[in-house]
Amino acid sequence: MKTEVLDDIKKTEAEYQSMVSAAQEEKKKRRSQAELEADNLITKAQSNAEQYKKLKLEEARHQAAQKHADIIQEGNRRSAALNEKGKKNLSKAVQLLVSRFKEQLHVGA
Repeated sequence: MKTEVLDDIKKTEAEYQSMVSAAQEEKKKRRSQAELEADNLITKAQSNAEQYKKLKLEEARHQAAQKHADIIQEGNRRSAALNEKGKKNLSKAVQLLVSRFKEQLHVGA
C-alpha cells in the first residue's frame, strides 16, 4: 500500500511537472506571439506615419503652388491696371512736358 501511495505521489508529481512545463511553453509561445504582433503594429504605425507625412507634404506643396499662382495672378492684374492707367495719362504727360518745354524756351529767349 505504501508503494502504491508513493507511486501515486510520483505519478502526480510527474503530471504537475508536465503541466508546469506545458504552461511554461505556452507562456513562451504567447510571449513570442505578442512580440511578433507588437513588431507588426510598430511596422504598420511607421508605414501609416510615413504615408501621412507624404500626404501632408503633398498638400503643403499644392497649397504653396496655389498661393504662388494667386500671387502671380494678382501681380499680373496690378501690372495691367498700372499699364492701363499709364496709357490714359500718357497724353496728359506729353502735353505737360511740351508746355513746360515751351515755357523754358520762352523764358530763355
